[in-house]
Amino acid sequence: QVQLVESGGGLVQPGGSLRLSCKCSGFTFNMNRMYWFRQPPGKGLEWVSSISFGGLDTQYIPSVKGRFTISRDNAKNELYLQMNSLRSEDTAKYYCAKDEGGYFRGQGTQVTVAS
Repeated sequence: QVQLVESGGGLVQPGGSLRLSCKCSGFTFNMNRMYWFRQPPGKGLEWVSSISFGGLDTQYIPSVKGRFTISRDNAKNELYLQMNSLRSEDTAKYYCAKDEGGYFRGQGTQVTVAS
């Protein structure tokens, strides 16, 4: 079955960095565009970034562009999100997903940006 397992979240001070990882199995990873979503406390699911199956095309919401970098390793079936210059408003549970609606996503990893 489809499995996506996120890791790498934690508590970080404003301006800090984190690298999220997502291990994927149960589907043809290297043929799938992949996505990162987040859900801030008390709010809905928000698309953050996506990457084409070959990794050449990446997209971001404006608020993270220039600070976050999405990447993938098709040999390892893993997706990544490098997050730099973190802000309090980046606090959320982060999910990787294999569909643009975020329906097929993992259990998430919590990112908390606070001093």
